[in-house]
Amino acid sequence: MTQSYFALGFGIGTRNSRDEWLEVFFPRPLLNPDQQTLDAIAECGHDTSTPLHELSSENLNAISSALKSTDAEQAEIVGKLATSNQPKVLVILASDSPPNSVPEGYLKLHLISHRLVKPHGTDLTGLFGVLPNVAWTNAGAIAVDELAEAQLEARLRGDTLEVSCVDKFPKMTNYIVPDGVRIAHTARVRLGAYLGEGTTIMHEGFVNFNAGTDGPGMIEGRISAGVVVGSGSDVGGGASIMGTLSGGGNLVNSLGTGCLIGANGGTGIPLGDNCTIEAGLYITAGTKVVLLDEHGHEIEQVAARELAGQSNLLFRRHSLTGAVQCLRNKSAIELNDELHAHN
Repeated sequence: MTQSYFALGFGIGTRNSRDEWLEVFFPRPLLNPDQQTLDAIAECGHDTSTPLHELSSENLNAISSALKSTDAEQAEIVGKLATSNQPKVLVILASDSPPNSVPEGYLKLHLISHRLVKPHGTDLTGLFGVLPNVAWTNAGAIAVDELAEAQLEARLRGDTLEVSCVDKFPKMTNYIVPDGVRIAHTARVRLGAYLGEGTTIMHEGFVNFNAGTDGPGMIEGRISAGVVVGSGSDVGGGASIMGTLSGGGNLVNSLGTGCLIGANGGTGIPLGDNCTIEAGLYITAGTKVVLLDEHGHEIEQVAARELAGQSNLLFRRHSLTGAVQCLRNKSAIELNDELHAHN
């Protein structure tokens, strides 16, 4: 009887001086790998029930040969990995369980950015505790406690070590550039972001891991961890959608299709399709909202959380009283198709 596996990936990465993994690059991860691939790996002496396999070039050459008849593309990639002296690893995830190692965590982040799973489509419980803080430099990933020595060595050679950031997550584009997207400032999209085709991320736009867009869409604001923005939606400059990592509680926020959050606006509740929040207005779950009928007459006052997930809503502030009002949104936004065809 065959077993259904969750994911698999051959990777190449970086370890610190203590042989601890800092990061791993998976050029072609597989979701639900077929039995032929698993059999080829097992035939080369690797127990497919074990999640982590550190591989030598000899191991990889053997696996490459075994894969040629079942997956020529993967066989070619594995053969290329065999030519490198960098640390190499095979990760086999029998089930979608929380990651227990850096390679496992990186494989799951790759699955999202490769569009193999959507945000919330894989269990990332405990990921922060698994991933180390890393100095991301023009010479690659360096352990933070080894950075000072690396900087000195670079200076002694007459070089300067450029440290772009110190973080647990690298920028996505150093690992994956999905088809059909435009990213004006690559440092603002983390590995583990999901960018649907036709997505444009402008210079001040930001997309966290386990979050993203269905595409097409214009993102000039911030998409926090866990948030998904539907197709045809626009997040204006300086706008922000509250995530669940800090201050967002357990409510998973999202935008439906055809939504607009105006510049410097935002939401702490999920919204359905065709919703608009005017510029400068931030809606949180506890915001008191006055509901208006089609004639502009007040119906009742509710907490914004009671409107979570509803469609065709327009949120605005009364110009005199400052009260937050909500009425039915009668106009849908339309994105410029030329801006989101990134062929």
